[in-house]
Amino acid sequence: MVLDALARLTEERVDHRFKGLPPDAGGLTVGELAAQRRNLFTGGFTTPVLALSAERLEHNLRLMETYAARHGLAFAPHGKTSMAPQLFRRQIEHGAWGITLAVPHQVRVARAFGVQRIFLANELVDAAALRWIAAELDADPGFRFICYVDSVRGVELMDAALTGAGASRPVDVVVELAAGEGARTGARTEDACAAVADAVAGVRGLRLAGVAGYEGEVPRADPERVHAWLRRLVSLAADFDKAGRFAGLDEIVLSAGGSAWFDAVADVFAEVPELSSPVLKLLRSGAYVSHDDGHYRELTPFNRVPEEGALEPAFRLWTQVVSRPSDEQAFTNAGKRDAAYDLDLPFAQVVRRDGSERPATGISVTGLSDQHAWLRTTGEADLEVGDWVGLGLSHPCTSFDKWELIPLAEADGTVVDYIRTFF
Repeated sequence: MVLDALARLTEERVDHRFKGLPPDAGGLTVGELAAQRRNLFTGGFTTPVLALSAERLEHNLRLMETYAARHGLAFAPHGKTSMAPQLFRRQIEHGAWGITLAVPHQVRVARAFGVQRIFLANELVDAAALRWIAAELDADPGFRFICYVDSVRGVELMDAALTGAGASRPVDVVVELAAGEGARTGARTEDACAAVADAVAGVRGLRLAGVAGYEGEVPRADPERVHAWLRRLVSLAADFDKAGRFAGLDEIVLSAGGSAWFDAVADVFAEVPELSSPVLKLLRSGAYVSHDDGHYRELTPFNRVPEEGALEPAFRLWTQVVSRPSDEQAFTNAGKRDAAYDLDLPFAQVVRRDGSERPATGISVTGLSDQHAWLRTTGEADLEVGDWVGLGLSHPCTSFDKWELIPLAEADGTVVDYIRTFF
């Protein structure tokens, strides 16, 4: 990582751009504010404010590092989850091979902060972006870039842009096998994959580096269907290798793995036969870094393999009761602008009053307006105007992207750092 670029994040001035931060911190640098180690609850932070648990973040980083190592997997966590270079650095420090990304802007962010290995889980046919990638590769011999390709037309567009840019290094590509008919991207059949591979072999701007796909798009996914598709992917790699398509490679890239089925990836990738070169078995799960209290809590593979450990939800959105119009209803001051809501509504977890915290018994979130959460309360609920309500969230990707600077807080509320995002 480029430490100077990360250090410069601490020099940014705290001001009106950053939600929830103490108004009296205006003018301080982020580093100066972090050094004050203010308390999230007593240090002048305003609601709503999203906080990331320092302890749970570290737990999740360590758990997936251990998991990947135990199963012989390289790990390129999907950076689109957080778009936070500070977290990219910590993921790499915890053994990640590199970072997966989805679109050219995200690659530019990662490169600005010195990420040396990037897997782009998309076919890249934008000529301007390809010219920039070619320049990055030519300027930095240590930069490794891999991206999907799933069509002959895509190969033609990529090669034309790279040739026009005068690229001296070919771009490594992996043929994407679709997860099934009607699934998302990818060549639908093995014959179509072979045609794409033939097209790559016929151009100078690209080099075939392996095969990849995303098992999360398998239609009507269940363990049997996901395992079967992953075995198709492994067989495709073996067939390509037998046909000599990987001749001259130092390693063959085989990649899959979202956040729902990485246990199946570990199972099937353990069965990979010996090929003509070592196989880089690249897992790309990304939501683990913060986990959540909803969607991913329900579908995490650790529910199926509890002996391997458990991820911990690291986000909590603190919001304040601003209206209590009846015994059955209350409103807090966080809404769609602040909380993820695309998969599930937030979950009322705890209430804070006068420095004490208790479970949010009898309180549920029933809806969100732009700037309000609608709460239903039963007779068990002890809730007053002014109380802080801690909400759990579902879907990390749409939690990170609503906050540009996120306090990283220890269990007692001490804020030890601020995580900058770039969406």
